[in-house]
Amino acid sequence: MKRAPVNGIELDYEVVGSGEPLLLINSVLADGFLPLVSQAVLADRYQVIRYHRRGWVGSTHTGPPVSIATHATDAAALLEHLGVPSAHVAGHSTGGVVAAQLALDSPGSVQTLILLEPLMLSVPSGGAVLQQVAPAFEAYGRGDHEGAWGLFLSAATGLGWPECAALLDELLPGSVAQAVKDADTLFGIELPAIAEWALGRDQAAAIRCPVLSVLGATTLPLFVEVAEFLRSSVPRVDDVTVDGVGHLLHIQSPQPVAGAMAEFLDSNSPGPCP
Repeated sequence: MKRAPVNGIELDYEVVGSGEPLLLINSVLADGFLPLVSQAVLADRYQVIRYHRRGWVGSTHTGPPVSIATHATDAAALLEHLGVPSAHVAGHSTGGVVAAQLALDSPGSVQTLILLEPLMLSVPSGGAVLQQVAPAFEAYGRGDHEGAWGLFLSAATGLGWPECAALLDELLPGSVAQAVKDADTLFGIELPAIAEWALGRDQAAAIRCPVLSVLGATTLPLFVEVAEFLRSSVPRVDDVTVDGVGHLLHIQSPQPVAGAMAEFLDSNSPGPCP
């Protein structure tokens, strides 16, 4: 990957394909979008930009706190560094939260917004999810980084850790080992920032660009609730449900996810959020 100096830090990034720019904002699985990048329906028609957010893999690690707004500023600065005045923006899970914040803070840089199950803990069931991941923080505090990741991903995906780890090792080789290396970022920076972030109905109503909400058919109730919130609060929102997958939807089944994204992008003419 190349390195981009932005906001006093450096971000790893790569650009694949040509056409209208499509920025992918990763979740806690730093390379989780790789299966999508290989889908021709996107890579052959769009300039796909993916990067590692600060604190992940080789991008600059900074101490806490690092807010969601800071990540959004980093994303806007990366687009500016690349000479991209506006882009389609997609984010998964915690990256979806960053994407939503980018649309609020820099609407001129966002043509359309694609949210793949954003981890919005401000919905009513968010508090219960925080309680479910408490054992993961306890394991992290004991120095058991792999166990902490296992507990967290099990809570986020509904899959047992052996099943989840086997799935990731098959579909995204090396991601589990890298996740363990990034444990300090997840538990020391990322999750505290997500817990503090909220999207109210007034803020959601301020997102004026076209939005696509993507949901896995077998996902957790939290993400169903988030999708319902987006449907009732965002002015211009479409939604799609992908059969047979949960929270790792674009990793488990990248082809239908990429197809839904491409169909949405085709149906919305270029132009930044008004």
